Amino acid sequence: MINWKMIYKIMGFLLFIEAGFLSLCTALSFFYDGADLPAFIISTLITIAVGIPLSYAGKQAERKLSRKDGYVVVTFAWILFSLFGMLPYYISGYIPNLTNAFFETMSGFTTTGASILDDIESLPHGLLFWRSMTQWIGGMGIVIFTIAVLPIFGVGGIQLFAAEATGPKFDKITPRIDVTAKWIWTIYLGLTMAETILLMAGDMPFFDSVCHAMTTTATGGFSTKQASIAAFNSPYIEYVITSFMFLSGINFSLLYLLFLKGSFKRVFSDTEIRWYVNTILLFTIIITIGLLLTSTMDIEEAFRKASFLVISLQTTCGFITADYMQWAPPLWMLTTIITYCGACAGSTSGGIKCIRSVIMARIAKNEFRQILHPNAVLPVRVNGLSVSATTKSTVLAFFVVFVLLVFIGWFTMMIIGLDFDDAYSVVISSLANVGPGIGMCGPAFSWDALPDAAKWLSTIYMLIGRLELFTVLLLLSPTFWKKR
Repeated sequence: MINWKMIYKIMGFLLFIEAGFLSLCTALSFFYDGADLPAFIISTLITIAVGIPLSYAGKQAERKLSRKDGYVVVTFAWILFSLFGMLPYYISGYIPNLTNAFFETMSGFTTTGASILDDIESLPHGLLFWRSMTQWIGGMGIVIFTIAVLPIFGVGGIQLFAAEATGPKFDKITPRIDVTAKWIWTIYLGLTMAETILLMAGDMPFFDSVCHAMTTTATGGFSTKQASIAAFNSPYIEYVITSFMFLSGINFSLLYLLFLKGSFKRVFSDTEIRWYVNTILLFTIIITIGLLLTSTMDIEEAFRKASFLVISLQTTCGFITADYMQWAPPLWMLTTIITYCGACAGSTSGGIKCIRSVIMARIAKNEFRQILHPNAVLPVRVNGLSVSATTKSTVLAFFVVFVLLVFIGWFTMMIIGLDFDDAYSVVISSLANVGPGIGMCGPAFSWDALPDAAKWLSTIYMLIGRLELFTVLLLLSPTFWKKR
């Protein structure tokens, strides 16, 4: 039985949190005397007005949450935040189309980074900051943030953490889940502040530095410039953002061990980290060589452009410093492969995640060895520990469902009217939460040219991808809603 009263109570509380963030943008808009000030005031009031009856409906709720409740809360939280988060865009008139406003907002909260805007610089400071804020909130997860304050409701947060956490398993870095969430947010905030300072040291204006630091740490990719990071034309800024994209692609539990516990050996001996680093190095070397052979770039520029692109795509951040569609066609194919990889589980990135790739590779390796040695017992080990049969089944199921969703979306997009290449690019970019793709949705173009039906399907795929497929898909099963 689903505990609807507690869900209403949490949804109301989440709307109050969103109203608080909208109020912050309201103050910023007032400071800059922005034309979007009335829109933020109205949006804040509407959000509070809906949050009050939801909270009232949750009065005297039974203080418990089941795993089923957790899946409902997480999915509804993302949809609710996007519905109310689109209000400033729509009310201000800067995105007057309802479909486009919801698309931009869902792309923000899911940290996909795909945009329908063709003139980002024309937006007032308040809306630019809200774009970055949506990614910063969504990066670590609306619900993980809420877990840090769930004791207010007298309920535990493990169900929500399990439903929202990325990867085949999640790590508790402290015995209490609410304390874990607070430490993760502390590291998240620390990375954002550190990057802001370093970007300002590279002569990036304070406002732009804050916005880019938020969307880098969230591996989201929204920029205050239409040309993204290329607009600043600064190797220093590119290296800073490359470094922080890389850090944000690491499991935050390992960042906790690295920065707060000094456990260097534990971090650098981690199997997933080694896979993450090695895949980045491999793709960077290949693309660097490709650029040296097919362009006029010198070795430093080729390495800088290659490393930035590889890390941006693998962490599913989506920032760009060059239009890679102008590079040699074989390099386009590599960008698609990188998109699938993803960074580490427990990070803010999307995609398949390195730990799943590690497990799949070792399962495949064991199958070959089993053919040669039929009676051998060959466990799959990660960090010296044997991977359970349940985890292996979950990983295999994830791969199958991921590929199946790609083909279903690909076919549907072509029915809607997209051509073969564009349909594939839109689906994989949405499901992996990457943003830039190839063709009409390449780095030099916005997604505005897509038909409205394609945009709505993309938002659904963004949500499914951000919540690790099963969280959303479970809610589509009739069995899920049965009382027993």
